Amino acid sequence: MKRILIAFLFFFGLTQVNAQVTFKPGLRAGLNLSKITQSDASTRTDFYIAGFGELKLTKYYTLQPEISYSKQGGNDVLVEIFNNQTGSYDFSKEDISVDYISLAIVNKFTFNNKFNIHIGPTIDFQAGQNRFTQSDVDLAFLLGLGFNVTKDLSIEARLKKGIIDIYETDYFSNNSYDVGDYNTNFLFQLGVSYTFDLK
Repeated sequence: MKRILIAFLFFFGLTQVNAQVTFKPGLRAGLNLSKITQSDASTRTDFYIAGFGELKLTKYYTLQPEISYSKQGGNDVLVEIFNNQTGSYDFSKEDISVDYISLAIVNKFTFNNKFNIHIGPTIDFQAGQNRFTQSDVDLAFLLGLGFNVTKDLSIEARLKKGIIDIYETDYFSNNSYDVGDYNTNFLFQLGVSYTFDLK
């Protein structure tokens, strides 16, 4: 009898969890503030746009796969340029722009039906650049905070940090490094997201 009761409670719990599962597609867009770490680069201002699927598994947890287009890089980056006439390297400052197609698996934890925390990994594929980079792929982790204005509209802020050495910006001056040799993407995003009710 106890086994039947336990099985019934277990089955009832599963049906209650499944009854809460919902799916909504959505769009994200906003401002990118990107920088190249361990360099003298200044912040580059650009934009991002993304599509996602919001799979709400429980009241507090949502699994959100995303695909986004993100314009990143850095401004006034000190780079080496080979001078064919002198046979040596000259230094100049350039704006570096790199476009990425990003795939992310975002874990969202919601509190009080208003605030939510985002955390997850991303893999980014280059879609274009104005200067040589060391890798066509970047791996990164994101951490974000969202506020639900309505049941469909949210304001979001995220930090994203790459872990792959993307740029060759280090150079020698008086036999010492003036710029670090581990140059990764660092990104701050501020924008909005909107989900579409399929009902």
